[in-house]
Amino acid sequence: MTDVDTLDFAIVVYREEDRWEAEMLPMALTSDLDGLIHALRQTPSMGTTIGMVAVGDDFFVALRVFGEQVDVFLSDITAAWEWPLAQQVLDYLDVPVPEEEELDSVLPAGDLSIFADLGLDEMELGALSGDLDLLPDEVLSSIAARLGFSQPFERAVDAAIG
Repeated sequence: MTDVDTLDFAIVVYREEDRWEAEMLPMALTSDLDGLIHALRQTPSMGTTIGMVAVGDDFFVALRVFGEQVDVFLSDITAAWEWPLAQQVLDYLDVPVPEEEELDSVLPAGDLSIFADLGLDEMELGALSGDLDLLPDEVLSSIAARLGFSQPFERAVDAAIG
């Protein structure tokens, strides 16, 4: 379902020796939530591991894994109408997919406080995810900057998109 003109990527961000690192993940993980969670759990980290996935100009998913705890945030539930990853996130969160006629606006799902302890509160994450002037990769870039790992994130994105 990906279009050559869209930007899809999956990035893992983690702490190593008191600094943030980021690496690209296989493209297949942009449509596989279980695989994404598994990959994040396999990443050696001194604490939390963060996953960031952008799917075209439609939506993004942010994950945070710490031990057995997995927090997930989906920027737009209407993406589940077309994209397997968004559908899988809603299933994981036990949120029903709305009927197309029920919803005509961007509505996030999941843990809005996913990054609150790192300095990005619920209101700011909600505002970023609802900003229709920003593409998903731009929102994730803003989140990365706000959380303090902009440079490693941008390097990983550059590596992911060539």
